[in-house]
Amino acid sequence: MISKVYTCALMGINGLIIEVETDISNGLPGFTIVGLPDAAVKESKERVRSSIRNSGYNYPVKKITVNLAPADVRKIGPCYDLPIAIGILASTGQVLMSDISDYVFLGELSLDGRVKPVNGVLCMAAEAERKGYKKIIVPFKNANEAAIVKGIEIYPVSTLKEAIEILNNPTGCLPYEPEKNIYNSQLRFYDDFLDIKGQESAKRALEIAAAGGHNIVMIGPPGSGKTMLAQRLPGILPDMSREEAIEITKIYSITGYLDPENGIVDNRPFRSPHHTITSISLVGGGKVPRPGEVSLAHNGVLFLDELPEFHRDALEVLRQPIEDGRVNVSRVNGSLTFPSSFMLIASMNPCPCGFFNDPVRECTCNPVSIRKYLGKISGPLLDRIDIHIEVYPVKYDDLETEAAGESSDIIRKRVNEARKRQLKRYKDYNIYCNAQLSAAMIKKYCKINDESKKMMKSVFERLGLSARAYNKILKVARTIADIEGEENINTSHIAEAIQYRSMDRKYWESGM
Repeated sequence: MISKVYTCALMGINGLIIEVETDISNGLPGFTIVGLPDAAVKESKERVRSSIRNSGYNYPVKKITVNLAPADVRKIGPCYDLPIAIGILASTGQVLMSDISDYVFLGELSLDGRVKPVNGVLCMAAEAERKGYKKIIVPFKNANEAAIVKGIEIYPVSTLKEAIEILNNPTGCLPYEPEKNIYNSQLRFYDDFLDIKGQESAKRALEIAAAGGHNIVMIGPPGSGKTMLAQRLPGILPDMSREEAIEITKIYSITGYLDPENGIVDNRPFRSPHHTITSISLVGGGKVPRPGEVSLAHNGVLFLDELPEFHRDALEVLRQPIEDGRVNVSRVNGSLTFPSSFMLIASMNPCPCGFFNDPVRECTCNPVSIRKYLGKISGPLLDRIDIHIEVYPVKYDDLETEAAGESSDIIRKRVNEARKRQLKRYKDYNIYCNAQLSAAMIKKYCKINDESKKMMKSVFERLGLSARAYNKILKVARTIADIEGEENINTSHIAEAIQYRSMDRKYWESGM
């Protein structure tokens, strides 16, 4: 007898419905799985056999053939255990098949019949709902994650036996309802800008970066507070929409980083990889393509501390994700795309010893070593960073002052107001911030007056700016105007934006 049940595979951050066909016939006892299964799927034979027996059901001593269709898609991971077991029990009449076609099954089985959680449930539940399936049976620990998807009934199970009971008595089981609101956008970062003394210019630059989603690099001597400033950036990032949260949760779901208690990532990510990271770990890939750090930082922040210490090849692969907001991973059997629209914040010393241009301490590096150190950051990568700032050591008077600076809550309110203006302005374009403006949109929304044009022309010719740097200045000026509540960009906004593009000429083209 042949049975058909449905499960789902992962293709990047998207799902693909898989039909599990099970045929049980007379012949030499055996268990064969076809349809491009990987090692984890092939090993499911032993898990399924023991799970069925230890759950109190009859395992057929016959020839069992399981086909996973479509057969030209590679099947990876243990999520096929539960649907294969259901298929075998349905073929032997131990499961009622009246409405089994309404269900999608996901779950890994242990030898004693327990159903263990799997990765990517949100992506797969979303695909099941899109394809018109009415119900989905998932591991209990994946329930909150699956419940994010509206329009499909969720039935979490802890054992194979519970899954069979739901199928044999569908009217006696109610779909899962989470006990609390799964999405609750509350910041959980405790580091506050109140902790930072002085550094007002750096705080201003970070506020602009957060309001417009701009990339930023900070350069300064050791101990000047670059890392401390970067670690407080999450506290002033704008509130996250539900759509952004679901995008991030999909990525964390397929990588296994999702907290099963929350079910959703309700804070903007802040990723800070070590400088020894490889290019594949940074942007994604591998034999079985997985998202990298740039995708884990999607809709959030990627912080690269001590930027010149990263491998040159790792830094260069950042250029495409920064520009396009996505990573394309190509393999022989197909291509996958992972989203990577992140804010890049980087920090670095000006030289190997760290004290070049320091007002107090003397630099011990020679010009050749300084050029070599700064040369690790290529011009094309630097050109893709919107804001460049210098961070100087904090003065003693700033450390001793009793005057309190602005808290992260106050700064975040201004950032939220600026971001609301951008969301309203770009509501028809499916973008969230000024940093995502295309060249055509810059012409429409970043118009400047004649005085500003003269200033831009003078700076463009004197500094030798690229067309990309010119557009970056206009985007940053647009954000400054939004922070100040101005509809039009004026000369003061352009002047402030220009000062954030002069540092690369000071260090990289100073003729050292």
